[in-house]
Amino acid sequence: MSHPYRHGLPAALVFGMLAMGLAGCASNPFSSGPTPPPPPPPVTPTLPPAFPPQDIVGRWGLAAYHKPEDRERTEAAAVNQCKQPYIITLGPTGGVMMHLADQATPTELRLKGAPGNKTYIGPEGDPPGSQQDREVEHFDGRILILRWMDPEVQGRYGAMVYVRCPPEGAKRPKPKAKPKPKAAPQPVAAPPAR
Repeated sequence: MSHPYRHGLPAALVFGMLAMGLAGCASNPFSSGPTPPPPPPPVTPTLPPAFPPQDIVGRWGLAAYHKPEDRERTEAAAVNQCKQPYIITLGPTGGVMMHLADQATPTELRLKGAPGNKTYIGPEGDPPGSQQDREVEHFDGRILILRWMDPEVQGRYGAMVYVRCPPEGAKRPKPKAKPKPKAAPQPVAAPPAR
């Protein structure tokens, strides 16, 4: 005797088990499901910078170094660049007009403070220490030293040394002449013998 539903029974059984399995996955609290995305990296808060943008506005001699031992020599080279100064002006919205890496025209950049009394100069909207930023390594009103945050750019350009130029038209002070050493006293000749 043949059973007309013989081939249909296993298919119904398979579909039933599949439906129960899917229902079990949906209600199983231990199922892994899709992995949630990792949390974004913590954002460094933007604090007030260590000095206002107006403090770096002006004419600057510019040079760069790669090795820290070259800093003093580079500062002297930057002074000589005052013949063709790098000019920093205020931007239209309160930032400073400076060049980004590999850009021919200046862009308005912001001074951004960060924890640890750090100050960065870079595009607005980016958190302090972003790839296009420069960290202020030194600023005393006369010398400004900036380090690029992007390692590739830092490797090409090095640390940028800006030395403030005298006002336009002012003569650069001449270096003080070193005092001439006094001549050694001449030996006193003995009186002639009689």
